Amino acid sequence: MLRGQTGLAFSVAAAASRADVKLETLEPEQVVAQNIGFETAERSAGAKYPSVYVYCEKLSNLQTEKFRTFSGKAKMVVDVRVSQDRLEEIQRRLELYAEAVTDVLDAHRGNWGAGMFYGGGYEVTFNAIRHGGKNFMQTAKVTFDVDISLG
Repeated sequence: MLRGQTGLAFSVAAAASRADVKLETLEPEQVVAQNIGFETAERSAGAKYPSVYVYCEKLSNLQTEKFRTFSGKAKMVVDVRVSQDRLEEIQRRLELYAEAVTDVLDAHRGNWGAGMFYGGGYEVTFNAIRHGGKNFMQTAKVTFDVDISLG
C-alpha cells in the first residue's frame, strides 16, 4: 500500500505541492518492511534518506471472537527518517513526509483483506533532531492499530 501508485510517492508529491516545498521523492526501495535502528541501517547498507521503515511493534490476541485462532490487534509502526547537512527546514520536511504517510492511511481505511481491518486512527510522534545520517537526523513514528481475525 505504501509502495503502490497511490502510496507514498503520490502522497509526498501532493504534500509538497500543498506546502509549496520541494521534497525528494520516495522510491519503493526506500520503504523497508523491517524494524532496524538508524545506526545499524547506516553501517550495514548505507541508508538513503529520506527513508521509511514499516514494522509490527506488538500483537495482541484479545480473543474478541472466541472461536477464532487469533482475533485481536496488531500495533503497526511507520518510522519516517529525514537527514540533511543543515538544521534549517529539517523539521518541516519531516512533518510533510509524516503527513504523506497519514494521507495514505486515510485513503486506505477499511478492509485490507486476509482478515485485517484498519479503522482509521493513528498517532504521530516526532523525536528530537540528533546527529546521524548526512549530519543531522530527525525521525517521526506513525503508530496505528489493525484489527485482525484469523481462523
